Amino acid sequence: MLVNCVAYENGRRLGDIEPHQISDYLKRPGCFVWVALKDATEAELGAMQEEFDLHPLAVEDARHGHQRPKIEEYGDSLFAVLNTVEVKGDELNVGEVDIFVGPNYVLSVRQRSERGFQDVRSRAEREPELLKHGSGYVLYFIMDAVVDRYFPVLDAIETELEALEDRIFTGTSPRQNIEALYYVKQKLITLKHAASPLLEYSGKLYGGRVPQVCSGLSEYFRDVTDHLIRLNQSIDAARDTVSTAIQVNLALVQVGESETTKRLASYAALVAVPTMIAGVYGMNFEYMPELKWTYGYPLVMGIMAVLDGYLFYRFRKSGWL
Repeated sequence: MLVNCVAYENGRRLGDIEPHQISDYLKRPGCFVWVALKDATEAELGAMQEEFDLHPLAVEDARHGHQRPKIEEYGDSLFAVLNTVEVKGDELNVGEVDIFVGPNYVLSVRQRSERGFQDVRSRAEREPELLKHGSGYVLYFIMDAVVDRYFPVLDAIETELEALEDRIFTGTSPRQNIEALYYVKQKLITLKHAASPLLEYSGKLYGGRVPQVCSGLSEYFRDVTDHLIRLNQSIDAARDTVSTAIQVNLALVQVGESETTKRLASYAALVAVPTMIAGVYGMNFEYMPELKWTYGYPLVMGIMAVLDGYLFYRFRKSGWL
């Protein structure tokens, strides 16, 4: 679906144009075209490939989708793949934005993503002096928006993690806690897979041999890289916290099992002492002391009670009961 097809000249919007007019505007000096597609069809991608003379390998990647984040150079043009991550209920929705950037055009193809980039376009149009830089500056705007949208997702995951940390010490089922922690860890891995590869490629847009379309924009792409570094560090810290929380939860399970074992051992000892004494006097030998003694039975019962009372006192004092 075609979302926008707009021509710009010297950083200012000329207006919406029809797709078949793109090639005409590309011939005008100081003019570039910014096209946005959502869930593009084969016919739409074919038409854009013809208008912009896109590299067939890049078009093939955009057609199939599900690409790893990357930035590739084809002659004087760039092809960038960015993953979008959105919070949808308790799940993370992972989408994709494929961006074709040439000297005088930008084509973005959004897939499986609910939130568009209309706010990015509006922001760019409010800064015509910067938009004069052309298509490279639009690439920066889109990359910056995608990266900035990762931070609220990370904040939501960290909030969920903090709630789980509080639950660990409240007697909640350890199994449920571990399952929830692994679920949080899976979300962090999803976000890491979106941000980490992009960090590797973004550095190539401002250091060393910079692609022609990004020339003069080094400080902007360096800013994106700084955001990605901070994001990746925060993700790694959160993953370490999850691992620590899982270890603490397992340790608490072991402590609980140890407490249960001590209690069972204590009760077993309380039963074992009377059982031993009763077993001695239940052997039914003919000649045993105290068998015919009047006070034999109450004495034995008293000894049992005293021994059990002493054991109970000692176990209680040591914290086993």
